[in-house]
Amino acid sequence: MPRMLDVSEDVRAEIGDEEADRLLAGENAPGSYDCTSCRTPGDSEQERTSTVLFVGEETAVLAFAHASCIPSQVVQVAEEQLKGAVRSITGETPAPAAAPTAPSAQPAPGVANAAPGQAVLGITSGLVLIEDELHPALVVEPTAPIARPGSFGGGDDFLPLLIEQGFLPVSAVNEVPRTLPGWSVLLAMGQLHAVLQPGTGGGSPVAWWQAHQPLQVTEGWRTAANKSHRVLVFAAPAGSIGQQPREDLLRDALDKAAANGRLVAAAMPLAGT
Repeated sequence: MPRMLDVSEDVRAEIGDEEADRLLAGENAPGSYDCTSCRTPGDSEQERTSTVLFVGEETAVLAFAHASCIPSQVVQVAEEQLKGAVRSITGETPAPAAAPTAPSAQPAPGVANAAPGQAVLGITSGLVLIEDELHPALVVEPTAPIARPGSFGGGDDFLPLLIEQGFLPVSAVNEVPRTLPGWSVLLAMGQLHAVLQPGTGGGSPVAWWQAHQPLQVTEGWRTAANKSHRVLVFAAPAGSIGQQPREDLLRDALDKAAANGRLVAAAMPLAGT
């Protein structure tokens, strides 16, 4: 039976016209599935369904999601993350243990890979109250000052670099920041995988930040993100926020950083699975 599938031009280019046509005809597409974004059941015979192709260095995995959650797209991910997802689905070997899910009042921190001695970006997830509404947020803070590429000075150019990318300075955390075109937050299989930025020359999105191991987010955070299809991303220089154990302390740290002119922000759509 034909499926109500959305297959983007990027996905079709990767899998080929023949495979895309088989999917649309229902030959290789599941009827029912678990949406890889919101993790609730979906049915490609009854509702619009997006095909999402995750591509690593050697492996590619086709996933399905409600079209209302995310559009059909190609997402570049690390090969080890992709293989770990395949192993967890097929049961070949136990997948690497993920960080434990934090209670709603305890943000879940995470750090990306980096060479020894190199600054890395730490990320904390939490819910931020703005205009009487809870918004899913990520707070990005480097572990050390970030210098401009090619610079030999000892300064910290993290915020100027982000402002050049379209982030806006925040003097008070009292309004939702504007959406940053081309950027998105990748939530795969209910876990946080990456913050994506536009690819060069209009190519596929690439990871600006990527977890070395998928990060758990709270049920409340995921529910809020799936409701708004948007994540607020705040960023501050090293030493401005810290890994706060509770969301109220995280908010206090954000307010202090904003008041001191050490905070930028942008809204990003939720992407991936």
